[in-house]
Amino acid sequence: MFMILQLITSFIAAATFCILFNAPVRALVQCGFAGMVGWMLYLQLDEKWDTVVATFVATVAVGVISQFFARSFKMPVIIFSVGGIIPLVPGGLAYDAMRKFVENDNNLAIQFAVQALLLSGAIATGLVLSEVLGQMFRRKNGRST
Repeated sequence: MFMILQLITSFIAAATFCILFNAPVRALVQCGFAGMVGWMLYLQLDEKWDTVVATFVATVAVGVISQFFARSFKMPVIIFSVGGIIPLVPGGLAYDAMRKFVENDNNLAIQFAVQALLLSGAIATGLVLSEVLGQMFRRKNGRST
C-alpha cells in the first residue's frame, strides 16, 4: 500500500509541476509517468545502494524516458525531464540545511548542505549522461538530430 501511495503522489507531483512551467496539456500524463518511474526506481535502489547512486540511476532513467517521449510526441526533451526529476530534487534537505544554519547548528547544517549538493550533482550528471546516450544512439542509427 505504501508503494502505491508513493507512486500516485509522485505522478501527481510531477504532472502538476509541469503545469507551473506551462507544459502542453497533452504532455502532462507523460511528465507524470516519467516522475513516477524515476521515483519508483529511486525507492527501490535507495534500499540497496547509497542515496546519491540511487538518485543518479533514477535520473538517468528519467532522462532516457524523456528522450523517448520527446521523439515520440515531437516535443522538447526539457518538458519531460524537468517534470520527471521533480520528485528527486532534494528540496527538503536543502531546507533543513538552511534551518540548521539559522539555528547555529553548523556541523549538521554542513552535512545536510553537502548531501543536498551531492544529490543535485547526481541529478545534473544523470541528465547529461542520458542526453549523451541519446545522441550516441541517434548517431549509431544514422540520424543526426
